[in-house]
Amino acid sequence: MNTTLKNIALSSLLTVSALLPVAGQAEHHGAAATETVTATAFTYAMNDERITWHDCPAFFAKGCKLGVLQGDPAKPNSDVVFKTPGNYDLPEHWHTSAERMVLISGEMDLTYKGQETIQMTPGMYIYGPPKVSHTGRCVSAEPCELFIAFEGPIDAHEGH
Repeated sequence: MNTTLKNIALSSLLTVSALLPVAGQAEHHGAAATETVTATAFTYAMNDERITWHDCPAFFAKGCKLGVLQGDPAKPNSDVVFKTPGNYDLPEHWHTSAERMVLISGEMDLTYKGQETIQMTPGMYIYGPPKVSHTGRCVSAEPCELFIAFEGPIDAHEGH
């Protein structure tokens, strides 16, 4: 076999070898899609009577509330709604877990240690890194509502 034919054969073999894992994954994903699903989808509105509201940690000023939407706050991967009255200051604090947040209503400023203040308006997403101290303020006269997804158990530690 000449060099050109060897290169073509080797190239064809490599292409087929590269595609085999993809084909196997497609079969696996197809099987997973047909398995019985035991979880059910659900939805909440912010005024939903099913949400149980709790006071924020004691070092936050009165008026701050947390509502659990999904999961167990003592375990990883839970979602909450955080709401404050308008013109409300959040004390300096930090979390062990990263936070993934979307502002639902109001306008909020968040300042992470060593970074510029982030001015949030409804619909904005923000990633809050773990163990980074931050402060905030609901700068609008209307209340601020913030959806937060925590990667780890939910906690809040005062100070820096």
